[in-house]
This record gives sequence, C-alpha cells and structure tokens, in this order.
Amino acid sequence: MPGAPAGATAVAVSALRVVRGGREVLHGLNFAIPTGTVAGFIGPSGCGKSTLMRAIVGVQVVKGGTLTVLGVPAGSAALRRRVGYSTQFPAIYDDLTVTENLRYFAAVLGAPPSDVDRVITEVSLEPHSEALASQLSGGQFTRASLAVALLGTPELLVLDEPTVGLDPVTREELWDLFHSLRVDRRVTLLITSHVMDEAARCETLLLMRDGRILMRGTPDDLRENAGTTNLDEAFLRVIRDAERSRS
Repeated sequence: MPGAPAGATAVAVSALRVVRGGREVLHGLNFAIPTGTVAGFIGPSGCGKSTLMRAIVGVQVVKGGTLTVLGVPAGSAALRRRVGYSTQFPAIYDDLTVTENLRYFAAVLGAPPSDVDRVITEVSLEPHSEALASQLSGGQFTRASLAVALLGTPELLVLDEPTVGLDPVTREELWDLFHSLRVDRRVTLLITSHVMDEAARCETLLLMRDGRILMRGTPDDLRENAGTTNLDEAFLRVIRDAERSRS
C-alpha cells in the first residue's frame, strides 16, 4: 500500500518547545519534512534527538508550538496505524519468540496476522523466527524491534538510532531496507544517529546541537557550506560557527 501522495508534507514543526525536569531541551524548532524522504537527525548524544522523536510520535509533552504529522496533530488516534516507531532501546519481550512478539504487537496494532511473516522476511529474521528474544544477538534483537515498527502499512517510520552498535554488514542491510521502503512504498523515514558516516545515506539532514537545529540541507549542502568533503569535519565547523554566533 503506497504512502502519502507525493508533494505532501509528512511532518511540520513550528516553534516547538519541550521542557523536561524544569529545563528547556528543545528551543523553538521549525522545520518540515516532505513525504517519501529519508531524513537524518544528526547530532551528539544528549542534543535532543530522542526527545524530538518522542514528540513527533505523540508520547512527549510539549511546552509550546505546533507539531503536525501526516496532516493531523501529533499523537492523534488517527495516526496509530499510520506511524511506526522504533525506540533507541528495543521494546520486545525476552520470554517470547520473535513470532510470538510480532503476533502480540500485530493484535495490539490491529495489523493483519499475515503481516507477521512479511515483516520477518523484510528484516531477514526467518532463521530466527522461533527463537526467544533473549537468545537473539544484538543485531537480531534490533531487527526484531524494527519488524514491530513495520507491522501494518505505516506511512511514516520514526527510527531512533536503529543501527547503533551493529556490525557494518547488518547496518548496510538495514539501510538497503530503509531505502527500499522509501522507493517501493513511498514511506517517509526519520532516522536519528550520532554517526556522521550515516549522514551521507540520507536525502536531507537536520544537524542538532543543544536542542537546536543548526542546519538543514543535503549532505552535499553541508559539505559545500563548510568547505570540506569530510562530513565529520563539516559538522564540527557548523557547530563552531553556531557557537561563535551565539557568543
């Protein structure tokens, strides 16, 4: 089932502010993500990426601003089957097999039972479908958690550091899957990472630091603006420029 029409906006954020523990952690963010885009939210740990993802899926209380997802307010009941979310810390049950976990979450989400076999195949877990989650390797556990997010026909996938700690082969396979979802089903993907070599795999980047978006553009935009071909160096230059402008 195809995603939202081409040319539409998947996520629109205006003046978004989030306060946690008495401290403002997102400072008036403004951006929009077109449908059918692989958007990377790149920045060091603690910069607000996960908080922003929680706000987008509607599980984070916001202090101010607006956040629209697929044309309706974030967290709306209408988005339940349209948005898939994979957290930074995979949430599947250790004492259930991969198949049992997926059957449970399919029932919760109202996804058809046939989806279980489909998503197991999509994340290449067929040889481990009857293994307990507690017996999976780190990469397999991450794949199982991603499979939960793929149940149903999500138009938007929010993936919080989905490849952290994975070996290069597994990371490559998952990125192939992400891009195939965008091409074949016009799914929009929001992917957080603190690893700059993954930035080159995204169509658009939002560089974050201390709860602010320092820059938005393509990987080539980032390289060109920073005057370097190295993305790590380009990001550091953007950070230094932002710090100088605020001092």
